[in-house]
Amino acid sequence: MKWVYIAAGIALFVKMLLIPNPALNVSDTSIVELVVQDSGVPNAVSGIIFRNRLYDTIFEVVVFTISILGAYFLLANEKPSTNIYQFTDQPSIVLARLGATIAALVSIELAIRGHLSPGGGFAAGVAGGTAIGLVAITSPSEWMQEIYKRWHFATWEKVSILIFIGLAVITLSGLELPHGELGALVSGGVIPLLNILVAAKVALGSWAVILLFIRYRGLL
Repeated sequence: MKWVYIAAGIALFVKMLLIPNPALNVSDTSIVELVVQDSGVPNAVSGIIFRNRLYDTIFEVVVFTISILGAYFLLANEKPSTNIYQFTDQPSIVLARLGATIAALVSIELAIRGHLSPGGGFAAGVAGGTAIGLVAITSPSEWMQEIYKRWHFATWEKVSILIFIGLAVITLSGLELPHGELGALVSGGVIPLLNILVAAKVALGSWAVILLFIRYRGLL
């Protein structure tokens, strides 16, 4: 069997050396301009992620969900940490909460306007998770756990991914919302909604993982 693998490797190497790649026949319009025209959003990256390669993005969101479930599974049999150390000096607490406020505002900006400027759902979710992490190192874990359960954020996380997959399937089937005026806040069809859903999913998933690791492994 190994000779089959060797022969396949040699054939692939010969193909790369001797057979040229076909030239892409495009007009004078750049690829970025074509993506912008096709998606209806100035941020071509968002257009590619949530339209041209939306099929890949669906599975990226699913993989993130599976990783959260994996964290629950791996830590299910461990005992909760008895010592959870947090910042106690006032300057560190003030700086951490100031950073959390800034990160939260950035997260909202990236989620709402990610289709118009650099940003998007994944970046917004990371910024939101950063804000939650900064609050976690300065607040009691029981308080954060209580808020997480009181507002049913675990349910909202699952609802967000289900809505995302539903909208993505509808888009892949060929049905799209009107693009609207290029550069307007309400434009790009379903892309702004997908941005917000991904941001909510990533931020809430990060919150769940942060609480999980603090409970079983401590903060530091």
